[in-house]
Amino acid sequence: MISSRFSVAIHILSLIEMSDGSITSAYIAGSVNTNAVVIRRIMSLLSKAGLIESRPGVTGMKLMRPLEAITFLDVYRAVEVPENDVLFAIHQNSNPQCDVGRNIQAALEQPLLAAQRQMEQSLANTTVAQVVHQIQLQP
Repeated sequence: MISSRFSVAIHILSLIEMSDGSITSAYIAGSVNTNAVVIRRIMSLLSKAGLIESRPGVTGMKLMRPLEAITFLDVYRAVEVPENDVLFAIHQNSNPQCDVGRNIQAALEQPLLAAQRQMEQSLANTTVAQVVHQIQLQP
């Protein structure tokens, strides 16, 4: 399961866009309904990925590129760091004396890699700007 860091990161980016960047981590924490420390950790990941710029002790943040150019895949890669860029971990050390145990890794590798690629392609086709647009359409 992808953690809530992903959706919280989208929330943060949307708030920055909709507030013209003049917000604090405390304000974002109130909107997300979580602790400001959690928000600052996710903001740090977004900053390291080059998606936002914020400075400790200074009110305000800014997007480092237009929201239309920030895809869900960018956000996913910034905050969900799968081990070795592999989304699906396959258990190791199966029993080589068992037909299934001996062959399960090879049988699972390609279909799980294909599923990961499809998910990443879908994420690459959705931008954070689309989310903000949907939010703005709501009453």
